[in-house]
Amino acid sequence: MRCVASAALTLRDIAHWTGSLQWRYLGSGPLVEDNSVRSQPSSTFNARVSRHLPGWGRNTEATLDIFNLGNRRADDIQYFYTSRLPGEAAPVADRHVHPAEPRAFRLSLRWGF
Repeated sequence: MRCVASAALTLRDIAHWTGSLQWRYLGSGPLVEDNSVRSQPSSTFNARVSRHLPGWGRNTEATLDIFNLGNRRADDIQYFYTSRLPGEAAPVADRHVHPAEPRAFRLSLRWGF
């Protein structure tokens, strides 16, 4: 069994501003059928700030997203399987991961009439 949780706090339309903070948690889960190898839990925060721009059109908005707000080192995906790299004498059973992206910023503009 694996615990997965997500929660968000949003403040809307305060003098044309909107902001939100989202938390995502992926708990430890089995990587093999007998539960002898489990994934490591991970937790990340994302943030969003938006500003409605009424002078630019009725539906115009600028948004800044910040992903992985705390710049945490975590793994988005974890696998367990046997592999062999060039130069290794024998295959090795081990965890293989896809790391979470480092802190990233995205600025966007939505323009409408």
